[in-house]
Amino acid sequence: MHDLVIRNGTVVDGLGGEPFTADIAVDGDLITRIGEVSEPGREEVDATGKVVAPGFVDIHTHYDGQATWDDEMAPSSWHGVTTVVMGNCGVGFAPAKPDKHDWLIGLMEGVEDIPGTALAEGMTWNWESFPEYLDALEEMPRTVDVATHVPHGAIRAYVLGDREKPGAVPTDEDIEKMSAIVEEGLRAGALGFSTSRTILHRDVEGELVPGTTATKEELIGIGRAMGRVGHGVFEMASDMKREWDEFGWMGDLSRETGLPVTFAALQSIAEEMALDEQIAATAEGNAKGAHIVAQIALRGNGIIMAWQGTVHPFLFKPAWKEIAELPWEDKLAKLEDPGFRKRMIAEESDFSEANPDLLPLLMVIANGWPVQFEMMDGFNYEPTAEESVAARAEAAGMSGPEYAYELLMRDGGKGFIYYPILNYADGNLDFLHPLQHRDDTVNSLSDGGAHCGTICDAASPTFMLEHWVRDRERGTISLENAIKRQCHDTARLYGLNDRGVLAPGYLADINVIDLDNLKLEKPWLAFDLPAGGKRLLQKARGYEITIKSGQVTFRNGKVTDARPGGLIRGPQTVEMAEAAE
Repeated sequence: MHDLVIRNGTVVDGLGGEPFTADIAVDGDLITRIGEVSEPGREEVDATGKVVAPGFVDIHTHYDGQATWDDEMAPSSWHGVTTVVMGNCGVGFAPAKPDKHDWLIGLMEGVEDIPGTALAEGMTWNWESFPEYLDALEEMPRTVDVATHVPHGAIRAYVLGDREKPGAVPTDEDIEKMSAIVEEGLRAGALGFSTSRTILHRDVEGELVPGTTATKEELIGIGRAMGRVGHGVFEMASDMKREWDEFGWMGDLSRETGLPVTFAALQSIAEEMALDEQIAATAEGNAKGAHIVAQIALRGNGIIMAWQGTVHPFLFKPAWKEIAELPWEDKLAKLEDPGFRKRMIAEESDFSEANPDLLPLLMVIANGWPVQFEMMDGFNYEPTAEESVAARAEAAGMSGPEYAYELLMRDGGKGFIYYPILNYADGNLDFLHPLQHRDDTVNSLSDGGAHCGTICDAASPTFMLEHWVRDRERGTISLENAIKRQCHDTARLYGLNDRGVLAPGYLADINVIDLDNLKLEKPWLAFDLPAGGKRLLQKARGYEITIKSGQVTFRNGKVTDARPGGLIRGPQTVEMAEAAE
């Protein structure tokens, strides 16, 4: 008798082949048979008419703090994700000297919009070194497996101390110490190293993050430490300034160490190189023997604006500043007052205290009605110009600010406006279609656990299936390709060779999905983090069962008591020879 048998499902095995109908047997934490399974299971699942796919592997998340106190790991776990890789973009919490705790929290809060009060209350800081942080992560079982990078910001703060300022240049001795920390972290189980080199990433005080001005010598020195260990992914966000020659040193590093280098590839107002130029440079570098991989998002990276969120179009109005610190009930009463409404709409935004580097973005947040969209149930994440605030305001005989104000006041002041800040320069997602068929790109950038008051993209795997596979009118991608990219390809980039595929010997990380009825629900703003911290959350209908390491963790969107997930230490291999691809 098997522990679990999934019967008669449409199996999409993660390797990119045609779906097929089969049974799947699970024993312990492994898949033991696929095909016709005659033996019964202690638990049986009828998957007739349903898609059976591997658990999703999300390689770009920021659960570094949340993973120390939360065993459910929402919202990623609500969307079929069974493995997350965190510590991206150079931010994280180890190594950490006691006098740098607040500094590291301020860095994470500024870069990833995770409430600092929640991090301060939620984390116990029972670690200093990176290996000790991994030990702390290992103490808590979860619904998902977690893995992490060694983050550049924490390393710099640990080594440079008070010398860590924007523009600080480490000495050769500093670089040796940083390299030693990375080597120690990888040998303890980290899957890579991460850094950030973009002006969009700033700490809570508005200062550039530590990696922004790092020299080639510093980055190469750290990369060589990874080469000494023999595994790891070098992950980076960058503005791709031409004088930095990012593709030059990334190619040199990858060829010298034999390790992959991956970067966030977006249509971005901050990036000097256009996205198609970045992809071309990736291909050119790889043709010369490098292993460079572009991480791509599947939709516009959109700010969700709300009165109680981090940003909204009226944020810089003098009237808003009068009420910004009031409790929500008092603030709402003011917003409902017709005289206050009229005054705030009529006022000009005041950007005098804004960071000049971010001024173009802030002006679009305040006045960009043609590129802002009303969010509602069944919202289209590839909206047209006719669906914009500007167009709907005109149709309603209202000004853009008047219409936006009314949108935000819906549902008792809990309305949302969507502004796709990145990846939507063309007003559609057509440019992403060919990128879904390249072997030098990987689906990523969900930012699960981060941007709690502005972005809600942890639902990316669901969006991939609902929009790109099933519903998109301008060209879809195949189900088998989508699953391969979110399972096999993401797992293999990080050396997680034991998952992302449905075959005997692989981890029994499995989703049973009602694809016909899969649907993203409307986001909402919750205040359920420690200290009442806020976060945007989004659920989905259609995940009938999610299985992690052979145990059912979610049934029809409801979490079970099973917590089979743990910490991943280093690359993983398949346990049974039969499972070789």
